[in-house]
Amino acid sequence: MYDIIGDIHGYATPLRNLLTLMGYHEINGVWQHPQRKAVFLGDFVDRGPEQVETVLLVRAMVENGHAYTIMGNHEFNAVAWATPHPQQPNAYLRPHTPKNQRQHQSFLDQVVEGSELHDEIVKWFATLPLYLEFEGFRVIHACWHTPSLQTLSPYLNEQACIKSQAWEVLTHKDTPAYQAAETILKGLEIALPSGHEFFDKDGNVRKHIRTQWWKSEYLTYRDLAEVPPDILEKIPHDPIPADLMPGYNPDKLLFVGHYWRTGTPAPLSDHIACLDYSIAAKKTSGMQEKGKLCAYRWNGENVLTQDGFVWVS
Repeated sequence: MYDIIGDIHGYATPLRNLLTLMGYHEINGVWQHPQRKAVFLGDFVDRGPEQVETVLLVRAMVENGHAYTIMGNHEFNAVAWATPHPQQPNAYLRPHTPKNQRQHQSFLDQVVEGSELHDEIVKWFATLPLYLEFEGFRVIHACWHTPSLQTLSPYLNEQACIKSQAWEVLTHKDTPAYQAAETILKGLEIALPSGHEFFDKDGNVRKHIRTQWWKSEYLTYRDLAEVPPDILEKIPHDPIPADLMPGYNPDKLLFVGHYWRTGTPAPLSDHIACLDYSIAAKKTSGMQEKGKLCAYRWNGENVLTQDGFVWVS
């Protein structure tokens, strides 16, 4: 059986605590369980104080057969940041803008940018699959969106890993492949009705919203918008056309990360669970509790249960 673990973001100590809580032990430098395996949902780096330790712990488990993992958007970005652009001298697949550097600087500082270890970790990140399917469940970082997976198919190998020659295409903005990668790694976005827009926290005009795509009913733009509370009232209450939402075929359970949820961990629906409970969040006036590192212990069930969730702060 399997223990699916959400976004870690460089918090290796809570990860060790969570593994201990679930009955894993460190043997010869590798965390393992006598009957179970871990499945990680990506986002190992950026923000936390133990990013290198986190990557090395997870990698050792994977390479010794005690865990599986997929790629998160932060691993994707780390590869693109470190990969020179083949068509643009002195440029990289992820532009080294001040904004991108701020998002990634804590990892670069801890791993030492350009070091042998940095190169080694980036190369490992590039080998991680975008999704995995097991007998009773699937895992993907942000959104199981069949049209996007079909678009990405030519750029992936049989293990759902990005082909080496495909990175340039997947990081080239405004192409179908780029948009597809954005959807599965960051979530489904849809355009607002004509004439509607809002400013995000950085002052940029936004005419699209990221959706709570897991909701089964076709509701309004405001009902499905995954935006901060102060933005929500600016989103129209117009009904969303049914063809804009993908739905999900619940033939298997689905586990995702990415969404920085709070409160007591619980299923999003009978068949979908988010396991990102904001371990990297700092307690502020807007957040009344510290984040959690969360897992779901799957024992073969076809419907998610509240009892399946475990976590540490």
